Amino acid sequence: EVQVVESGGGLVQAGGSLTLSCAASGFTFEGYGIGWFRQAPGNEREAVSSIDLSDDHRTYYADSVKGRFTISSDNAKKTVYLQMSSLKPEDTAVYYCAADRWGTTIATWAHAPSYDYWGQGTQVIVSS
Repeated sequence: EVQVVESGGGLVQAGGSLTLSCAASGFTFEGYGIGWFRQAPGNEREAVSSIDLSDDHRTYYADSVKGRFTISSDNAKKTVYLQMSSLKPEDTAVYYCAADRWGTTIATWAHAPSYDYWGQGTQVIVSS
C-alpha cells in the first residue's frame, strides 16, 4: 500500500524552528517528487516546497518561505524533511506532504493535482 505519513508538527513560538518529516512506503521513492503543501483555516491549500528525487534533487520553494524553510531527503530512510525556521504566525496551518510518481519540475511542483498520493497532514501552530 502506498503511503506518505507526516509527523513533527506542534506548537512553537514565533521565531522558532520545527522540522516536519514525510515518511514514504509502498513505492520506489527515487524518481518521485515529494511536495509540501499547507492549508490554514478559511484558506486554499498552497504549495510550500518540493524536491525532485531524481539525480539532481532539485528543490522548489514558495516565495513566502524562501530563506526560512529547507527541504531535504534521506533516500535510505525514504523520508523527506522540511526544516522550518524563523517561523511566523502566518505559517500556522495543516501541513501535508504528497508524492508525484512522475517527479516534480518547475512547471508542476506547485500544482496539487499533479500529486498522486497525499498524507493526512500535521498541524503547525505558531504563536505570537
